[in-house]
Amino acid sequence: MITRRTAVSLLPLALFPAQALADNTPPPSPGVTPPQQLAMVMNSGEATVSVIDMSTKQVINTLPMLREPSHWALTPDRKKLYVSDAGGNALFIFDPLTAAPLGYIRIADPYQLAYTPDQKYLAVNALRLNYVDIYDATTLQLVKRFKAGKFPSHMDFSPDSRFSFHSMQKSNTLVSFDLTTMTERWSMPIGKTPAGVLWHNGKILVCIMGENGIVEVDPHTGIITRRQATGEGAHNIFLSRDRSTLYVSNRVGSTLSALDPVSLRVKRDYPIPGGPDDIGIAPDGKIWVALRFNEAVAVLDPATGDYDTITVGRSPHGIFLNTEMQKMGELTAERL
Repeated sequence: MITRRTAVSLLPLALFPAQALADNTPPPSPGVTPPQQLAMVMNSGEATVSVIDMSTKQVINTLPMLREPSHWALTPDRKKLYVSDAGGNALFIFDPLTAAPLGYIRIADPYQLAYTPDQKYLAVNALRLNYVDIYDATTLQLVKRFKAGKFPSHMDFSPDSRFSFHSMQKSNTLVSFDLTTMTERWSMPIGKTPAGVLWHNGKILVCIMGENGIVEVDPHTGIITRRQATGEGAHNIFLSRDRSTLYVSNRVGSTLSALDPVSLRVKRDYPIPGGPDDIGIAPDGKIWVALRFNEAVAVLDPATGDYDTITVGRSPHGIFLNTEMQKMGELTAERL
């Protein structure tokens, strides 16, 4: 077990109005190599973000938040990394290359957040308040508030940015909105406690925690077209950068399932005790896995199944690897 070094340092937290976020600093170029390879882990149970040196697998900084950090989104210009703090009603801002804190802005209950592919809107699932909020991506002004279910959890979009899809954990539904007309398209029963959502090959894949697998859904009708068992508490789903593998984190069963992206059949299961949740994939192919029920992150070699663990804070949830900045194109938590 690699132990944590607690070196806490945070610039004074400032409350930034949305208009003050713009600056004249050139955005990092796509494909930029970070000065130091860093992993940022959102510890929901103790209101901190652990910063890990990926080369030494040591925690080099622990940054205080307000209450409950969970997920992240990189701004379209790549200048800022937003980390959501739902309980604190805030978006914390970091330099995505260095993890330097840049303050925070107030926003209602940001749990899960993501930009539309056309970068026009920032969608926020307000899980505690049961809202799906659509913000202007540039000004962060609220454009539309939907209330279509209980506990909006995860989301994804159609590639043309017209439709969004949101899992409602306590309503057991998947809801779709038309972001052109700002209207609800449909709300369909999807299974017990849906969570992770991913657009894949023209369909929607949804993790069903209470039914231990994933379902494939027609994005036009909301009707389930396929089912695939993965593991107990199937929570979130990720597509590898080369599109060769879908990874499903089975949080209760403590496994990570590797699926064929066409057949959806499980190719391999990786036992990882501690409740695997969100993941990041490093340039060397190692998979960084937040272990929600342990104070740890696992670094998994998918070729051998071996992994190391790094001690972080309580209830590690989301994870951002700044090596993502080396990649071209859109960067989101699910599309690694």
